[in-house]
Amino acid sequence: MIPDVFAPATLGPVQLRNRTIKAATFEGRTPRGLVTDELIDYHLAPARGGVGLVTVAYLAVAPEGRTHREVILVNDESAPGLARLTEAIHETGAKISGQLGHAGPVANGRSNGAHALAASRMPSPLSMQMIRSCSEADITRITKDYTRTARIMTAAGFDVLEIHMAHSYLLSSFLAKGQNRRKDQWNGSLQNRARFARQVARAVREEVGDTVAVTAKIGMSDGSPLGFSMPESIEFAQMLESDGTLDALELSAGSSLLNPMYLFRGNVPLKEFAATMPPVMRVGLKSPVGKRFFKSYPFEEAFLRDKALAFREAISMPLIMLGGINDKATMDRAMAEGFEFVAMARALLREPDLINRMQTGETNRGSCSHCNLCMTKAAATSDKIGDNRTRCVEVLQID
Repeated sequence: MIPDVFAPATLGPVQLRNRTIKAATFEGRTPRGLVTDELIDYHLAPARGGVGLVTVAYLAVAPEGRTHREVILVNDESAPGLARLTEAIHETGAKISGQLGHAGPVANGRSNGAHALAASRMPSPLSMQMIRSCSEADITRITKDYTRTARIMTAAGFDVLEIHMAHSYLLSSFLAKGQNRRKDQWNGSLQNRARFARQVARAVREEVGDTVAVTAKIGMSDGSPLGFSMPESIEFAQMLESDGTLDALELSAGSSLLNPMYLFRGNVPLKEFAATMPPVMRVGLKSPVGKRFFKSYPFEEAFLRDKALAFREAISMPLIMLGGINDKATMDRAMAEGFEFVAMARALLREPDLINRMQTGETNRGSCSHCNLCMTKAAATSDKIGDNRTRCVEVLQID
């Protein structure tokens, strides 16, 4: 029997009111790295709008693991605000997920005041510093950072913990052959390159047990020869399934360092992207290099579906379909094809109440035009460079 996308469902030990998820997207509402009323309101909108699960993005496990200094670092200082956020979401009937992440080479070391880390040493286009290769001590410490973060987030009331293993973040940088040039046990075979990510997932699960659901966002393809891609990504998913540490996988694509538009598709507002960047990067984006970095891909409904279907055929664990989902028919087809959940980002950014209106029959399709101007806000490297609050610029969501 094909499940109804709007019927209650379970994700691990968590009961959700339906199978729709507000995917993690950078919010830009924590100028001091702490929960604000504006951040709570941002997540309350889709929660009140009917989604089953909202996801808080970029909750850093370590100081150098923030994308930049305005991102929330999960610790004793940020915990009370996180608890206030989860309580507000629970009052709507929705559940809340938090994305645990270490940005790795995507971190701005200059903003954070600590050099970024990656599988291997490399230059940073964000900080104009060298990114340091993780030492054995770093790997041990960061694994413990994930468990400490999971413990704090669970105590703060999160229902789901999403481990970020995609988009050239730290764990992803170990997976990709083109980024991992190590000469030790953390490189070579996929078994070795996947060791860090699997170790983190196991440590998080051992820390929280069955009190919350644990999921992971993985990249099916980074869209670059230097990145992670199929069929290795399928083999990695099979490893995660065999480990039994996760309740679901969210299937993503693209790389924040190598090919960001591979995830988003649609219009490429290069001029607006450049305006959000520091002067040196601004010059680069206005050159031919900018067009090579922000490649153009036409938007198609459910543009990651074909890749996701290959994963659905290869593994049996619950999967979350992501990527250009705007239509009720697409959600129904995802259920028919064996996906357990659907995740939406831009569609809900434009219309936070879209799920409620779909359920009442008012509409069957979101009105997002995929102009991607919302992305230019998320791309701002600091709140010092204009207004970096992620939002749909075509509607009045905030003053």
